[in-house]
Amino acid sequence: MLEIGFVGLGNMGLPMAKNLVAAGHHVTGFDRVETAVAELVDAGGKGAVDVVDAVCNAEIVVTMLPAGRHVEEVYLGENGIVGALHDGCLLIDSSTIDVATARRVSDAATQKGFAMVDAPVSGGVGGAMAGTLTFMVGGADEAFARARPVLEVMGKNIFHAGASGNGQVAKICNNMLLGISMIGTCEAFLLGEKLGLDAQTFFDISSTASGQCWSMTSYCPAPGPVPASPANNDYQAGFTAAMMLKDLVLSQEAAQTATCETPMGARATALYQQMAEAGSDGLDFSGIMRMLRGTF
Repeated sequence: MLEIGFVGLGNMGLPMAKNLVAAGHHVTGFDRVETAVAELVDAGGKGAVDVVDAVCNAEIVVTMLPAGRHVEEVYLGENGIVGALHDGCLLIDSSTIDVATARRVSDAATQKGFAMVDAPVSGGVGGAMAGTLTFMVGGADEAFARARPVLEVMGKNIFHAGASGNGQVAKICNNMLLGISMIGTCEAFLLGEKLGLDAQTFFDISSTASGQCWSMTSYCPAPGPVPASPANNDYQAGFTAAMMLKDLVLSQEAAQTATCETPMGARATALYQQMAEAGSDGLDFSGIMRMLRGTF
């Protein structure tokens, strides 16, 4: 079994770390929220007092952090991960961050002799708890091969997207598409409703026709057709609008850097920003249905 240091025990990181413990690995975790560390200990893991304590004996380090600045500080800052590791340690960052920071941190780690992959996830808290996440992984072939058995404990679908940073590229492109398709799905249901077509009838038709998409068939934003969707639980979040906005902003920053026109991505970003400004970004991202309906 592996010695794993895990930094970042939030809504996603904690269940991921618990799954590693359940698989028999020795997991030492750190988070600034002490109750999260205590919950990992209750699950059979070990608590750490700081980042260095979490990773100093690790063969593999996994991080799940909020943003690029946190990743850079935790890995490269004073008392950071890279300075505390022993030779041969593999680094796995599952945060969703900007591509430039992912590549910069990976390059710095590689120069110090450590293998690193960026491995952002899709699947939300439910997928983290169930161990069914999708991992989009950027990094060298050898590093990916070493990371894969660990990722398979926490996820169901593991994809190698190519070189360092490409995991982040895949994640932000995927979520830009998701944000766009969710808004389009909401608009279609609302227009149908205004014209006298009930949601279930439209769902029955479009879910088997050319308009079908994941936002409709698996996560329908209209109450009724998909019982498990947040629309049937007052839009309580599986994936918050705030997190969608974060990923859309990253997509637009990347588009600007790449001089790539993404007009629908830009419009989706603006609409989710409007939702945030209305104070409703704690709702599920499908809750943008309420804003488009005018019921905020």
